[in-house]
Amino acid sequence: MATEDPKTNNGNNPVPAPEQAPAPAPVVVPTLPPYPELIMAAIESLNEQNGSNKSSISRQIEATYGNLPPAHSTLLTHHLNRMKATGQLVLLKNNYMKPDPNAPPRRGRGRPPKPKPALPAGYVPPPPRPRGRPPKSKDPLAPAAPPKRKEAPPPSAGSGRKRGRPPKMPKTGAAAPVAVPTGPPRGRGRPPKVKPPVPSAATTVGA
Repeated sequence: MATEDPKTNNGNNPVPAPEQAPAPAPVVVPTLPPYPELIMAAIESLNEQNGSNKSSISRQIEATYGNLPPAHSTLLTHHLNRMKATGQLVLLKNNYMKPDPNAPPRRGRGRPPKPKPALPAGYVPPPPRPRGRPPKSKDPLAPAAPPKRKEAPPPSAGSGRKRGRPPKMPKTGAAAPVAVPTGPPRGRGRPPKVKPPVPSAATTVGA
């Protein structure tokens, strides 16, 4: 009698389905509190007398929570600057600390405004003065002034001659005769100097 191979399927026994590997459990990322709370808690935990700098606050937050977003440094800088601008933190020599509640309020820039005197009850302030110079008051019984005539501008200092070169005027009368050169035409350039005659040798001996 032939033995049955358990791997073969003769139609009577169904082949069991392969076992699937269990799916990995999802990684649970702890939810971080808002960054202002993280910063305040880190400063309170460090409890430094002169405040804590950015690196100390970042290390304290990382040691407390561990898993931080990739942009942790950018977010920390943004919220530190925002909390400093709103007065939640005070920056002193690159150290952040909580403001002292007993400290006097900071004086604003510029000269403080002068105190205004108290106004009596029922006082209505006058309307604001319009811009510009107020018009002169006219006398209703005064005669109407004649219209002003436009005066010619005063002559400018000088001879009164117009600016620029005057146009050429055509010459009147008979034209002067023009001398016509005679002889061979003159060459270009300066003429050569005339050299004195050199005495010959016969004339020198006879003398």
